[in-house]
Amino acid sequence: MYKKINTPLSSEVVKSLKVGEQLLISGTIYSARDAAHKRMLEDLDKDGKMPIDVNGQIIYYAGPCPPKPGSVSGPYGPTTSGRMDKYSPRLIEEGLMGMMGKGDRADAVIESMIKNKSVYLAVIGGLGAYTSTLIKSLEVIAYDELGAEALIKIEVEDFPAIVAIDCEGNNLYRTEPDKYKNKFDINMINR
Repeated sequence: MYKKINTPLSSEVVKSLKVGEQLLISGTIYSARDAAHKRMLEDLDKDGKMPIDVNGQIIYYAGPCPPKPGSVSGPYGPTTSGRMDKYSPRLIEEGLMGMMGKGDRADAVIESMIKNKSVYLAVIGGLGAYTSTLIKSLEVIAYDELGAEALIKIEVEDFPAIVAIDCEGNNLYRTEPDKYKNKFDINMINR
């Protein structure tokens, strides 16, 4: 059963999200990868502001592939979230309430999420072509010269994600692997 949420996120919504819940997200989300994260924080240090107000927002760690003619976006799958770990605590402190990508997060990110009430959502990488069909508009906001790594505003409808780490620090990446580690017969795999 999917839980539908809209952006921007409120603290009440974030606090209601529990690890393992399946979500359908509608509204504005931003995508950015490590190069854009670095530039946003450089802008914040230099000018005291970033190209977007991250308060209540979700940043999706992804970059689009070129679209086919007549399409809004090409495949838009997640990148490894660990690449943003050195930037995330500061953005969370600035009010970022959601992050989306793939893979576990560093302890410093999780600590900041707990302290500031933020969530991390997992997006399935193999669904990039499908999720591109859920993108209603796409607009480069800043750092156009970074290409697919630019800061991009996307409008989505029913974009699927899973609560991988909730604002209490419950973490699927750390609790679930033990449930499955003995499910495969290693002798069968090595044949």
